Amino acid sequence: MEMFLKKEYLDLVLVPFGLIIVLSYHLFLLYRILYFPYHTIIGFMNIDKTIWVERIMQANELGCALTVLSSSISASTFMASIALTLSSLIGAWIGSSPVNMTVFTGHFVYGDTSSITMVIKYTSLLVCFLVGFCCFVQSTRCFLHANYLITTPGDDIPPEMVTRAVLRGGNFWSLGLRTLYLALDLLLWLFGPIPMFVNSVLMVVCLYYLDTNSVVQPLYHRTFEAEQIVKRMRGVLPDPLTFKCN
Repeated sequence: MEMFLKKEYLDLVLVPFGLIIVLSYHLFLLYRILYFPYHTIIGFMNIDKTIWVERIMQANELGCALTVLSSSISASTFMASIALTLSSLIGAWIGSSPVNMTVFTGHFVYGDTSSITMVIKYTSLLVCFLVGFCCFVQSTRCFLHANYLITTPGDDIPPEMVTRAVLRGGNFWSLGLRTLYLALDLLLWLFGPIPMFVNSVLMVVCLYYLDTNSVVQPLYHRTFEAEQIVKRMRGVLPDPLTFKCN
């Protein structure tokens, strides 16, 4: 019991619990995206992107397609620049003199403020920003690939290839945003394990509200699903591309 009363041991209890809460929620979210896409915003948006690629290639509206993809590329590049800038700042802070670290080692921080713990905090935050940077770069790469595919002359480019590139770009974008959310959690860890644990709980509650989709399956989704069934019956689509709403 004395172990849990000492502030030096709070990091060993609250920080793992906070990370387990965040990780468990995202595993639950991944399960819902894969098996119940209509119940999540990410799954719903992926279906919208699939329909958008199908319709935009049928209508041959290259101008609108390039505008949307250019906006996505610009957003991914901007977020990658932010993640890289924050990584550079954290790296410069780590490489600076220990005097700059006294801000987070004062008495107002209720937790372990030893040098080893501070190195772990800064390193975790740095790794989180670098992972976010890599995700946004991969998102830009996928959107650029979709840009090349959708502007290729001829009608022999299957929409499934463009859809795969667009969906991968969107998934990398979502993953990059999640790393920034986790970075906020690790940033509050610098002020102690209690703010980090409270933020983990509040963040999961807010993300559950934001990630849950309450919109009923719209008509254009049902129309697209019927179109895929007809194409599959004609042998155009070898694999089913329908989305079930459970």
